[in-house]
Amino acid sequence: MEKKSRRFCLEVRDLVAGYEGTPAIEGISFAIPPGQMVGVIGPNGAGKSTLFKVILGLIPRQHGEILLHDSPALAQRAMMGYLPQLEEINRAFPVSVEEVVMMGRYPRIGWCRPPGPEDHDAVRQALRRVDLLDHARTQIGRLSGGQQQRAFLSRVLAQDPHLLLLDEPVSGVDTTTQHAIFALLEELRSSGKTVVVATHDLNCVVERFDQVLCLNRRVIAYGPPKDAFREDTLDQTYGHHLMIIQVGDRRVVVADEHHR
Repeated sequence: MEKKSRRFCLEVRDLVAGYEGTPAIEGISFAIPPGQMVGVIGPNGAGKSTLFKVILGLIPRQHGEILLHDSPALAQRAMMGYLPQLEEINRAFPVSVEEVVMMGRYPRIGWCRPPGPEDHDAVRQALRRVDLLDHARTQIGRLSGGQQQRAFLSRVLAQDPHLLLLDEPVSGVDTTTQHAIFALLEELRSSGKTVVVATHDLNCVVERFDQVLCLNRRVIAYGPPKDAFREDTLDQTYGHHLMIIQVGDRRVVVADEHHR
């Protein structure tokens, strides 16, 4: 009997979640096929980070269903990699870059078993992919902001997840690091990984992502950027007017200074 193909890597159905019983996101439904890169956009407080944390089981859901490859997501936690916002990470903790990246292996090997040769090899490969192998023994707090972001991304790579949830992965880093990170994410997509990125950079979403999820406590729109990125959609998402203009073969999002 032929094995049924998996249409979606991640499927979220009618999700409601929040804090102390108060919903922060409501009625969230969307589905992502394998091997796509999805941008999640919305203003501060829209629920982007909350959505990621609920998918990962870090915040309990009040209602709804979350599936990874057609099965409950929490039963497959090792298949989901997470990069929180850099400000949420304690960078002063006295550990080396190599030790930070090794933490990405623990969802697979467990916290009680010591890492084996395969794990050390995965760490070296992950560090090499972000060009930090020469800094493996450096204390994480001694790296620059861009290097730290690459180190924490390397931790996700070492885990080798099917789904990557990345919360503002290029926030506060220089342009060179931004391009390097996105080049790596595009490699991951090409290899079949599903990459979901929360970002404030709307023009980056237009240019780089397969799908965009416009979020403001609920799903305002979801689909390819050419369909989901409309001025009325952005108005509903951000609560103020944004214009989309054509510059050559590019669509660019700009603030409408004349609209009140």
